[in-house]
Amino acid sequence: MTTPSRPARVVAVGALLLSVFLFIFTLLLGRWSGFFAVYASSYFFLASALIWLVLLIQFHQRTLAEQEKFDMFELASQSKEGKIFIQKGEQAQLFAVAQKRLVTFEKWFIPVFSVIIAVYEAAIGLFLLKGVADSGSAVGKQPLLCMVWMAGFAFASFLLSKYATGMSTRPEWKPLRAGGSFLFGAALLSLVQAIALVLAQYKIVTVIQIVDYCIPVILILLGIETSLNVILDIYRPHMPGFYSRAAFDSRLLGLINEPGEILHTAAGAIDYQFGFKVSQTWFYKLLEKAIIPLIIFGLVSLYLLSCVVVIGPDEQAIIERFGNTKDAQGNIRLIGPGITLKYPWPVDIAQKYSTQKIVEIPVGYEPKTDPKTGQIIREPLLWGKDHYKHEYSVLVASKGGIEDSAEGVAPVSILKANIPVQFRVKDIYAFLYSHDDSQRHLAAICYRELAKFVASATVEVDDEAALQKSLLGAGRTLAKEVLTRSIQQAADEANLGVEIVFLGIQGIHPPTQVAADYQKVVGAVQRKQALILEAEAQRNRMLTLLAGSVGEAQELYNLSPKYQKDDPQKNNDDLTALDDAFAQAGGEIFNRLRKAKSYSFEKALIAEATGLRFASQVKAYRAAEEIYKHEQRLAALEEGMADIRKYVVATDFNDSQVYIVDLQEKLLPSLYELGSTQETSTK
Repeated sequence: MTTPSRPARVVAVGALLLSVFLFIFTLLLGRWSGFFAVYASSYFFLASALIWLVLLIQFHQRTLAEQEKFDMFELASQSKEGKIFIQKGEQAQLFAVAQKRLVTFEKWFIPVFSVIIAVYEAAIGLFLLKGVADSGSAVGKQPLLCMVWMAGFAFASFLLSKYATGMSTRPEWKPLRAGGSFLFGAALLSLVQAIALVLAQYKIVTVIQIVDYCIPVILILLGIETSLNVILDIYRPHMPGFYSRAAFDSRLLGLINEPGEILHTAAGAIDYQFGFKVSQTWFYKLLEKAIIPLIIFGLVSLYLLSCVVVIGPDEQAIIERFGNTKDAQGNIRLIGPGITLKYPWPVDIAQKYSTQKIVEIPVGYEPKTDPKTGQIIREPLLWGKDHYKHEYSVLVASKGGIEDSAEGVAPVSILKANIPVQFRVKDIYAFLYSHDDSQRHLAAICYRELAKFVASATVEVDDEAALQKSLLGAGRTLAKEVLTRSIQQAADEANLGVEIVFLGIQGIHPPTQVAADYQKVVGAVQRKQALILEAEAQRNRMLTLLAGSVGEAQELYNLSPKYQKDDPQKNNDDLTALDDAFAQAGGEIFNRLRKAKSYSFEKALIAEATGLRFASQVKAYRAAEEIYKHEQRLAALEEGMADIRKYVVATDFNDSQVYIVDLQEKLLPSLYELGSTQETSTK
């Protein structure tokens, strides 16, 4: 006679051997390939092996107990005095050694072993969690080979787990559910790892990195659940004749392994809430039958949607077919805006990127962002305050050397460089496939070129020439051109496929601690420059006033030194050039020359006229000597006495009458004068 527990024991032996084999193989495979997830799954298979070991011992004890019971029944039926085994129960119990061992095993050994499994799961989970943190989720080698093995492990584990779960529906084989659920969880993890390894082959490592963390976390959760089950089993009543579920029989894995139980539980809850058998209605039965096809249809529809690629108006995409971006003719599978069909994932994968979008890289600072919208907060660039989250310093060589620096002070200056660099993608293939992260590479190039540029620039503003080249002065325009050109050249050499469209150099400023002092220096330099410019303006005004223009004044200045000293090299040509220069000059010199010419002309003309008059006077003198003398004498008297009051007294030479003439000026006339004036006027 075959005992009922013997098939379950055979399944436990097969599952134990499979779990041990998978533990050893995945441990070696994980160490060889370098994939931490494969290595961590080996400890999950080891936990499954421990559970199947307990189940093997349990069903072995049940087999022995059943065999013992059968033997005792056979002895009782064949012996003449066999009834003593039935009537005397105490003696029968003495012979039931295997049954006692089974009771002791299920009462004490299974709870103790549950505690051991819980400690193992929690400890291994913490150990693996620390290991994945130390390894940094590194990607291993040969992902496709590892995928094939993990897919095979998942298939073998799935078949054996479903077989064991199916056997657990019989009451005498219910303990198999614990091993079947755990083995199903291992199969599910292996399947997820196989999918993640396929993605890792196509450089999509995010999924395998997530699995690296999921396995330790799942082990820790199972350890916590098993520990809680052990505690609850202490207070849970145990009724004779009823199956007592083991603590290591995970309820979480059972929900995944037997989803039908959830539906039955939900149906019972619905029937209880509505007060009638809702689960017996035609709609519920139709839904129960069609739920799986509907879910499959939805999943297939979602999967087929991966055949459609929608490219925006500012985007381009490259289609990867099994990781290859080129077709049979060697052309890149580049598609533009619109709707395009492709093979479903993972045969074809579309890599999209906006080639018209302007992307900004903050160089030398970390911008402030709005916590709600995530947009960059821009503030006025004031030297005296911090306007970014973090600002980095750059070293600028000082104008003087070490000998000009103070003792203990390095011959360098420190500046804050806040330079936004904006770019767009001009070659999507080079941008996506030349480097792992082209934008990060471009940021590194910007920092490198900035450091090289500022090391050769200057920050001093002690004179106008330095200000034109200073990063804090007028040299910013030149710095922008040079820095943009150097970054673009370095990006082209690295084949990044980007175009620098803007580089803002206005964010270079001294540290906030010295901004006020630096502004004073700049103000002094500006005042100095203002005085210089004012003096130059005054010079230009004076030269323009004198010579008509600054150029003409400079030309006269260059010609004049030869005539301020005895220069043997001067000749008539030099004199002619000087005369021409003075002739063409304007301004005050022009006025002086014109006045001099007028005066010269006037003097020459007057001298000529005087000479002609003197010749005429000589002729008149010779013609009538006395008349000429009297005429000249009268003319002299007339000219000399033109402004003198004259009194004429006509007398005879023999007249002895005395005339008294009062020549004193009077302001008011006398009475005599008034009378005589009145009489004269009357007459």
